[in-house]
Amino acid sequence: MSDYLPSYVQGDWWTPASGATGTAVRDASTGEVITRVSTEGLDLAAALEYARTTGHASLAALTFHQRAVLLKKFALVLTERKDELYAISARTGATKADSWVDIDGGIGVLFSYSGKGRREMPNSRVLVDGPVEPLSKDGSFLGRHVYTTLPGVAVQINAFNFPVWGSLEKFAPAFLAGMPTLVKPATPTGYLAEAMVRILVESDLLPEGSLQLVSGSVPELFENLRLGDLVGFTGSASTAESLRRHPSVQTGGVRFTAETDSINASVLGTDAVAGTPEFDAYVRQLVTEMTTKAGQKCTAIRRAVVPTASADAVIDAVRDRLAAKTVIGDPRAEGVTMGPLASAAQRDEVRRQVEALVDGGGRIVIGSTDAPEVRHADGTTAAAPDGAFVSPVLLRFDDAQAEAVHTVEAFGPVSSLVTYDTIAEASDIVARGGGSLVTSIATHDPAQAVELATRIAPFNGRMLLLDRDDARSSTGHGSPLPGLVHGGPGRAGGGEELGGIRAVKHHMQRTAVQGSPEMLTALTGEWHAGAAARSDDRHPFRKSLAELRIGDQIVSGSREVTLEDIETFAHFTGDTFYAHMDEDAAAANPFFPGRVAHGYLLVSWAAGLFVDPEPGPVLANYGLENLRFITPVSPGDSIRVELTAKQITPRETDEYGEVRWDAVIRNQEEEIVATYDVLTLVTKEPMAA
Repeated sequence: MSDYLPSYVQGDWWTPASGATGTAVRDASTGEVITRVSTEGLDLAAALEYARTTGHASLAALTFHQRAVLLKKFALVLTERKDELYAISARTGATKADSWVDIDGGIGVLFSYSGKGRREMPNSRVLVDGPVEPLSKDGSFLGRHVYTTLPGVAVQINAFNFPVWGSLEKFAPAFLAGMPTLVKPATPTGYLAEAMVRILVESDLLPEGSLQLVSGSVPELFENLRLGDLVGFTGSASTAESLRRHPSVQTGGVRFTAETDSINASVLGTDAVAGTPEFDAYVRQLVTEMTTKAGQKCTAIRRAVVPTASADAVIDAVRDRLAAKTVIGDPRAEGVTMGPLASAAQRDEVRRQVEALVDGGGRIVIGSTDAPEVRHADGTTAAAPDGAFVSPVLLRFDDAQAEAVHTVEAFGPVSSLVTYDTIAEASDIVARGGGSLVTSIATHDPAQAVELATRIAPFNGRMLLLDRDDARSSTGHGSPLPGLVHGGPGRAGGGEELGGIRAVKHHMQRTAVQGSPEMLTALTGEWHAGAAARSDDRHPFRKSLAELRIGDQIVSGSREVTLEDIETFAHFTGDTFYAHMDEDAAAANPFFPGRVAHGYLLVSWAAGLFVDPEPGPVLANYGLENLRFITPVSPGDSIRVELTAKQITPRETDEYGEVRWDAVIRNQEEEIVATYDVLTLVTKEPMAA
């Protein structure tokens, strides 16, 4: 891999002409040149337009569920070939454990969004948001919020520390939303991102134009972006701020989200003294965050906030654990637990930032900035002048108000310890970071946890409450998860990544739509009361998904409710609540006219009124949702039910799908007694006779 690193644009691999100006990319441990990176001669504008046209067309042809199925297939393909990625990842300075976080973590994001897409989104191309908003008394005018895919391209500007996970955590929600992606990885580790993209391209699973890769700089990127495009940036806060000020973002309508470096904190509770499980968990976590990926994590702990009385004990415990657990060296050497930084430039930058922390009032209590002796791939231990190695460093600040500890980040195996005496002081220390991705709190005292969390939540995108009950199962301070928000306020970038379907919606436009029930039904694929409903001689339960249509309806006959029915149900179920059994007590209740029927009796009877009992396309009833009891039913009243096919969702990988039925129970006065959704599983095709 000594030639130019290819880009993948407009459906083909591209490399610059021989002799192009390029940047050398080196092995983080040995300094050996791996490849060169250049975009000299690349037509970026054409690549963006290719995404907006070809990419959008191919993704628009797919439903959310079809895209979700492809995400799982991508994950399986990468899993089959992840050993190749691990071998390449070692050259970036990542140990096997580091590569697991990056590579398997990225694959896990694909699996997660595949599952969420099929469970939490409809098998359609429009996503409905929230309930119906009635806008007229007669129900002829309604409002609904819908999400539709942005018409542009999702551009990723990724950091060097997670070339696989960083790409896939942005790609997965964009792809699920139907938005094509252009990945611009960071130069020092871009060759690993290129290998991941190459595997996906070779799988022949990618819809045309859905994923492109630019290996190298993109100086004119923002000039070529327009309304409908989106930029997802991961990197430094200063760079994010300069990009955010670009006219394309300020006035051109380009969406910009950033996840940037933040001065994350971890707070040790006053109860978590040496010898407690919380103290031990705190120290383990701090050392892990200092050494995983050699501390090159946007979520790493930069400020260890501990009670004054525990400071020396924490320093001693961290020193002992680092000595026992940390072996610095080439990740390809046996026994190495912490590799180098991603590049010599990054190594030099970390040293400069440690000096800035010292100048700002910190003193090094563990480690140093001197070049360490390291274990080499051949098993020997010696200096590595061409490697990007740095020892773990812990500084102590005697003044918790010192500006440097809250503003200077050494993006490596570096953390600073500050002390506090009260919960209010600890909260103020966390807040002085100016906004963080994550803060963890190690305490077994719920009162401390609640007070701290309540005070610091506005300054964090995520919080971890760590104690003896979850220490073993916790994913850790520095582990973003697909189902939870990753991002944070202020210095952390002000955006949100991951967060489950929230991240998918970020690649879509939410629009309020007003119209008649018929029009909203056509747009959303979900039946609205007042839209056309169809009843025929064939019971809807006799229809497969291929035959059933939105609006197919059955209106049942009536059934009278007697006092004997109510008492029988009460004694049979054991539900002898006074509203059903005591006339005087029920009449004294402001909600009831006297004894009334059980709501669950009415729902059970409703099923008996609308069900078709013979074997057929309906395989199972698997739940009720949104059940509301509105009008009480007294002895002598009668009920009937209207059941309408509200939403039909075929399952891509099964021979059946889900039908959501709108159920309305009415009494003899046509008053609504109850409303709810019935969920059934129905075969896709008619069953054989």
